[in-house]
Amino acid sequence: MTGSAGLAAMTLDELPHSGRAVVTRLDATGAERRRLMDLGVLPGVTVTAEATSPLGDPTAYRIRGAVIALRRAQARLIRVVSQPAP
Repeated sequence: MTGSAGLAAMTLDELPHSGRAVVTRLDATGAERRRLMDLGVLPGVTVTAEATSPLGDPTAYRIRGAVIALRRAQARLIRVVSQPAP
């Protein structure tokens, strides 16, 4: 899906390597939502896909200067809008 500004809406697991996106919504609930929020995954935060493990899961993301690793299933719970490279 592409927004009115030409930016693609997707889930975080769809973000390509070195891609940048802004978090728009968390679909997680309960303790998993709390954990993501504690890691800094909040609406409005910019996320960059830094690296993927050799088997493709988990993926490392840079958020607020920290690198965190998320499993694909966790990344699917995070809605983002892609951003152009700076």
